[in-house]
Amino acid sequence: MAQKYTIKLIGKEVIAEGTMAFHFTKPEGFSYKAGQNADYTLINPPETDAEGNKRTFSFVSSPSDDEITWATRMRDTAFKRVMKNASEGMELEMEGPYGDMTLHSRSEKPAVFLAGGIGITPFYSMAQDAAEKQLLHKIFLFYSNRTPKDAAFLQELANTERLNPNYKLIATMTKLDPSDNWTGETGYITKDLVKKYVGNLEGPIYYLAGPQTMVAAMKKMLYDAGIVDDDIRVEEFTGY
Repeated sequence: MAQKYTIKLIGKEVIAEGTMAFHFTKPEGFSYKAGQNADYTLINPPETDAEGNKRTFSFVSSPSDDEITWATRMRDTAFKRVMKNASEGMELEMEGPYGDMTLHSRSEKPAVFLAGGIGITPFYSMAQDAAEKQLLHKIFLFYSNRTPKDAAFLQELANTERLNPNYKLIATMTKLDPSDNWTGETGYITKDLVKKYVGNLEGPIYYLAGPQTMVAAMKKMLYDAGIVDDDIRVEEFTGY
């Protein structure tokens, strides 16, 4: 049974167009694995709506960090409005950790992360954790967004390549503006794109996170390539 904790807001920031990160105090003795998540509940909020006062977010922070961070797309809901306007010191209830989309233990098997939009959050934590621990896993992170402006943590994820020679970021954009000056990959994540960087598609463990439609498309792509369920881990982001 997961424990409940009271945490305090210590900072917030805009990290991409329409996306914010929120930083909180980390309770004494609380630990989690990179890739896990927790439930967060507003305490006596000034407003509420039909979607309620509770949300589930993956940890963006690394387990070694001395604060807890999560990030979300900002929609016009009571929960998001309260968070957007929140002052430092505001308390939330956190319950967790939950989730088993954590890095597999057999380092000889590569990890292929397939992320769409805000689905990047668990992978950000996992990539930082792998770099910190100097894990031997080969990690390929495919990260799809409309434009670079929409891509949370894009620069940080690119910088992580310098810290971990076993990690490779493949960012791809689907709706570029001419002003974006993007020189990376374009279009959706496809079997050909994954093959270009990973080589043989059979062998790695695949991790999927993002909007439902994107996750469904990635699952179909993997099934069509002969990948079995045992080698696929999924986190769907619904109504975030």
